Amino acid sequence: MASKVFVAMSGGVDSSVAAVLLKQKGYDLVGCFIRGWYPKGFYCDWKEDRRDAMRVCAKLGISFITIDAEKEYKRDVVDYMLREYKAGRTPNPDVMCNKNIKFGIFLKKALSLGADYIATGHYVKIENCKLKIARDLNKDQSYFLWTLTQKQLKHCLFPIGDLLKPQVRELARKNNLPTAEKDESMGVCFIGEFPMADFLKKYIKPKKGKVVTADGKIVGEHEGVMFYTIGQRHGWGGLARRSFSEGGVPYYIVAKNIKKNLIIVADKAREEKFYKKEVEIENINWVSGKPPSSGKTYKARIRYRQPLQSCKIEFQKGLNKMRSLKFGNILVKFSKPQRAVTPGQSLVIYDGPSSSAGKKTMLGGGIIK
Repeated sequence: MASKVFVAMSGGVDSSVAAVLLKQKGYDLVGCFIRGWYPKGFYCDWKEDRRDAMRVCAKLGISFITIDAEKEYKRDVVDYMLREYKAGRTPNPDVMCNKNIKFGIFLKKALSLGADYIATGHYVKIENCKLKIARDLNKDQSYFLWTLTQKQLKHCLFPIGDLLKPQVRELARKNNLPTAEKDESMGVCFIGEFPMADFLKKYIKPKKGKVVTADGKIVGEHEGVMFYTIGQRHGWGGLARRSFSEGGVPYYIVAKNIKKNLIIVADKAREEKFYKKEVEIENINWVSGKPPSSGKTYKARIRYRQPLQSCKIEFQKGLNKMRSLKFGNILVKFSKPQRAVTPGQSLVIYDGPSSSAGKKTMLGGGIIK
């Protein structure tokens, strides 16, 4: 009897081709559209995405269901995102969407309905219970999956991890899928593209403050530190109508003082003084369930698609490795100073041969403190 797989169908080409590949292997498939939470007053094309997912399932001759995750998405993704912004941090909603929705409520629901596995269109691979970087390094999504556990992985399939994006498109065309030429999905997980600044203003009251250089010189005004992130060259989104510049010299955000509502900036020549070689992370998860060695050199990235950087791990003083697995924080020491280290973002750690990035294992990560 064929294994039953519930496929998360977003209405995009990647999940569509994932379903095609699984059907070709003889799995018993159910296509699933996960309905999230969508902000009122903003255009969202989720209904069109759902119709596209239904069309693909009809084309493949497989069942289709909709799983309602509106309550969980609002609580675990949107509310989390708003809390982080209000605290002056820069959240990563896609990480929490994967943790709590796709590999949380969706996995739980699928298993309760008789599934042996769930499958998604993520560009990532599983080999021997390890998460590996995808073949397509430009599309690799391992950065967003560092919260996964062995308990979840044993029920997961990632069919397109060995394909390049052009190959995915070509397979969609060969199978005459209605999503073959569909544009890339952008924006926040499940919600898509919408004016984030306008959305945040509905929940966070703007609070004007000063933009200053490291030596205290005032060079501009902002509408609230929560609306900006470290590394930006100018005001964020629609909340700021001008660049942080003086006399034609651009400034970059290098720090934020939450209590004083100050944004600290520097020109390009002085920005490097704010780079960091040591980064503390919290809410740590190791995919294998075991922490890595504290003396070995690993690779890590502090933002999506950043080239991997050499680093070492130092466990918090007074805690052994196993205790640090569940309690406390760890310190990641980079070989070279890192630009725009941003509290709230994810730092993800990798291991594997330096000569072959596609064979690297994603070990886990944490939230930058």
